[in-house]
Amino acid sequence: MASLLSKVQTLISASLHALVDSALKANSVAVFDEYVRQAQNNLDELEDALVTVRGQLKTLQRKYEMLQAEAEQLDADIDRLLKLGKEDLAAAAQAQYNSKMELAQEYKEQLEKQQVEADKLTEARLKLEAKLNMVKQEREQVVALMELARSKEIAAQSIRSLDDLQGLGDADIARVTEQIRARLDRADAEMEVKAARLEVQMDEVLGKDRLEQQLAERKRRLGLAQ
Repeated sequence: MASLLSKVQTLISASLHALVDSALKANSVAVFDEYVRQAQNNLDELEDALVTVRGQLKTLQRKYEMLQAEAEQLDADIDRLLKLGKEDLAAAAQAQYNSKMELAQEYKEQLEKQQVEADKLTEARLKLEAKLNMVKQEREQVVALMELARSKEIAAQSIRSLDDLQGLGDADIARVTEQIRARLDRADAEMEVKAARLEVQMDEVLGKDRLEQQLAERKRRLGLAQ
């Protein structure tokens, strides 16, 4: 999942300014189309991963609830056995109770971890969908800007960026260019904030995975691995 989130973060943090300038330089919106393709593929992967994690959540929840119910029954049985003076049976039931409670706690911890993963996948999907919508909107604006430039017989080779267009001295083009620039500034600022939060979450996931691997290796050396 960390690899998928890394790819998604790259797409989320992609600069719309850079996309626009690349499209203008190439006199083509192919760079937008490629972004849309990659974003859609990653959205599909996020959806698949989210379905898998949610399925695991349901399985863990079911097992946890089953163990809890069994432990509660054993707890009541232990009391009845002690009242009947059957301490040996009560001790055996207590051992079973302890085992089920320990296993239930493990399932509970896995549940909490999987819920965190599901939340991160959901948030990443929402952010990427938002960025994809922005890119699609800007693609249409860039297409319109290119058509406006062509209608005014502005040579494509003279266009390399929004700055180039704004400096041509044409009022219509300058107005459209400034509108695009304002939207890009706001969109980039929003996505930088969102991408920063996702990066922190990824670091937490990677850090936790590394710690768990180190502890598992230490347990193996100590003969504590089950």
